[in-house]
Amino acid sequence: MIIWQLYCSFGASAFYLNMCASIIFMGYIAANRYRKIVHPSGTHIPQTVRTARIISVITWVILLAPTITFISFFISSKQPLTTNYCVDSFSSSVSLLYKILHTFSAIIVLLVFISLVFFYYSISRRVLQAQQRQLASSGSEKLVKSRRNMLVLVSIFCVCFVPYHLVRLPFTFLWTSCSVSAVLYNLQEVAAMVSVFNVCLDPVVYFFLCKSFRARVRKASRRTNIQQANEESESSREQLDITTSTPVLQGSDL
Repeated sequence: MIIWQLYCSFGASAFYLNMCASIIFMGYIAANRYRKIVHPSGTHIPQTVRTARIISVITWVILLAPTITFISFFISSKQPLTTNYCVDSFSSSVSLLYKILHTFSAIIVLLVFISLVFFYYSISRRVLQAQQRQLASSGSEKLVKSRRNMLVLVSIFCVCFVPYHLVRLPFTFLWTSCSVSAVLYNLQEVAAMVSVFNVCLDPVVYFFLCKSFRARVRKASRRTNIQQANEESESSREQLDITTSTPVLQGSDL
């Protein structure tokens, strides 16, 4: 029961925090790609490292504040866990905060989803215009690659996050209804397992969309290959030294 209470307070909160952060930062990546392609001559202030760090810190503060508040409310309520549903142990204040947080989470998902669709549509139009004007092949290929990358983001978002929130929001408000709570709970658990798949896809997204991350991975891979080659060369040299230092038996010694 203690483990389940820890899950309801800290585990579930950490899960939602990570999911919401992934959604927001995916929106940041998409917005950055959109600005580079559609408005390449605009200001470059948002691309500085300092600005990126400020945006990241502000985002985490905004996400951590309600998360810590919810955990504090849940712990202070001291409601006993009578079922396997965390929501059954919520007090009235915790339940209200729970519904508010999930409503705002659904709004964030909707806004990011609309933004991703808009970004993809705008980049697709830019690619079509470039193809109609018959621009240089290198520039056209770059635009096509950017559109493909944006399509990857939209696809990952639709697979990992949309199904979960389509089920989660109704469950948040209808969990007291015995007729649908069990069905919605099971659907939510399946959708949650699918959403966790995003953790495996994040490195792939960063590799294809972030040039600096891609350069670091390649540099680390190159360094590993060089180290392995040096180790193999050293091992071959040692074997050669052992072979040359071994006395050769002459025919007269037989």
